[in-house]
Amino acid sequence: MNLVADGWVLTQRNLLRVRHEPGTLITIMVMPTVFVLLFGYVFGSSIGLTGSGDYREFMMPGLFVLGSGTALSSAMVDVAMDQARGAMDRLRSLPTNRVAMPLGQSGAEAFIGAYGLTVMMLTGLIVGWRAHNGVRNALLAIGLLLLFRYTLAWVGTFLGLTIRNATTAAALAPLTLPLTMVSNAFVPTDRMPGWLRAICEWNPLSALATATRTLFGNPVSTDPGAAWPLIHPVTASLLWAGLLLVIFVPLSARRFARAGL
Repeated sequence: MNLVADGWVLTQRNLLRVRHEPGTLITIMVMPTVFVLLFGYVFGSSIGLTGSGDYREFMMPGLFVLGSGTALSSAMVDVAMDQARGAMDRLRSLPTNRVAMPLGQSGAEAFIGAYGLTVMMLTGLIVGWRAHNGVRNALLAIGLLLLFRYTLAWVGTFLGLTIRNATTAAALAPLTLPLTMVSNAFVPTDRMPGWLRAICEWNPLSALATATRTLFGNPVSTDPGAAWPLIHPVTASLLWAGLLLVIFVPLSARRFARAGL
């Protein structure tokens, strides 16, 4: 129970910090509109889908995945900034569970992700995106997106604890964008060169994008020769999330405990 209580206190700490930084909330509101216009109306005019299907409905789950992926960079930068300000040393000196700090960071990212996903879904509804498979499947898709944001926040927390320098973390943050671009989030993989297609189809974010499209009832461009994660996207997404948590939860807790040594 101490872990849960400590983790919740640190989650609130991170959420209060966001509340006092209105620029972050404004950015989360503005960026979905920018991305929808950019991908839906600029790129979408030159990207076609095999068979029938509206590109904007194909695109929106990709944008949801992009939003989940930003947890990696935002957690990395926030943790590195806390390291630079000495906040981690103060937290480490308190009688708290060593998992509580990364748990609080990841928990806050999940709440922020829920806010951002809500804004992006409302934006999608305005441009014509719809969830066609019922409320239950839509809620499952939302849960999967938030689970992945929570999972990637653990990865970002570990990287922030490892990098420690806020300037370096901020410089590296844009490099997380290719993780989403080298996937099927915005383009089908069936026209890619073989080597690139293999990389994209085994990218965890490709499984997540395909899973959300399937659950929302949006167009899915997957041929029978696709890799296993795209044939079983929901199962693959859960396995990827579980694997990343198994790896990075203990790594983050150990790194936090030893960072001051």
